[in-house]
Amino acid sequence: MDVGNLSTVTQFVLMGLSDLPWVRLPLFVAFAVIYQITLVGNGAILLALGTERKLHTPMYYLLANLSLLDIFCPSATVPKMLHDLLTGEHSIFLGCAVQLYFLVALAGCEVFLLAVMAYDRYVAICLPLRYTLIMTRVRCVQLVCGTWAAGFLNSLLHTVSTFRLSFCKSNLVNQYYCDIPQIVALSCSSTYVAEMLVLVVGGMLGISAFLTTLASYVSIISTILRIPSAAGKRKAFSTCASHLLVVCLFYGTTIFTYVRPSSSHHSPDRDRLVSMLYGVVTPMLNPLIYSLRNMEVKGALRRVLCGGAPAQQAGR
Repeated sequence: MDVGNLSTVTQFVLMGLSDLPWVRLPLFVAFAVIYQITLVGNGAILLALGTERKLHTPMYYLLANLSLLDIFCPSATVPKMLHDLLTGEHSIFLGCAVQLYFLVALAGCEVFLLAVMAYDRYVAICLPLRYTLIMTRVRCVQLVCGTWAAGFLNSLLHTVSTFRLSFCKSNLVNQYYCDIPQIVALSCSSTYVAEMLVLVVGGMLGISAFLTTLASYVSIISTILRIPSAAGKRKAFSTCASHLLVVCLFYGTTIFTYVRPSSSHHSPDRDRLVSMLYGVVTPMLNPLIYSLRNMEVKGALRRVLCGGAPAQQAGR
């Protein structure tokens, strides 16, 4: 798969999940099912939130955007992966830049959106009397538009810097999708600028979003612990339990995928399977977490799916 004596790479070849013919079909079926569950689960959340008027609040508006991201993010990689598993054809070139752009953009949007959702829960629990003044409809829309704009502008910067490099070594991408580290590793020109952009710009934005999320939950937990009654603590915690689980799942799988010792990267097959946690499994689990942990979402889903069956009432 190397380009040998050619001076320029004309196409990239994704390694895929497995070269064994008898493994590809079971993997295709498994990931096709996971992808369908992801689409149906997040689509059901969007339908329930859109049709239930009492859920037209900032908290659920942000959740609707998270569901959109959980539909779009796997859609950037899974269809190509399923095509490769079914056909055994792993080549990609122009589609590599498009795939990388949307993958980085959507992942960035999710990082920023989780920070906004954490801030929303901070205001609701720590500043309840000022919640309606701070989290107005206009401000909520502005925050969400800012997360999408920041994610896509950040990705544009990284995508342009990555694909301005010269590629004349190998065309074998050590992943089942196009990602910045694997593409930069194939360059035969200086990668200093591209790597520094990832380290400085991506690092600053990612760390800022993470610290915002962390600081919000430190304040939330501190406030909950000061509530005198056990019932009050449970009620306050229930308003952010689902989002806290999603945050832990997102950052846990991301760290497990990208922030590991170099000694743990000796198995390419294992690395590709580990990356599934972040790109495929997490978007499938998020709607399950919200539908199981949040009674209002569960009630809205029951009314939508069961044609108006009575729903259990519960406060957030």
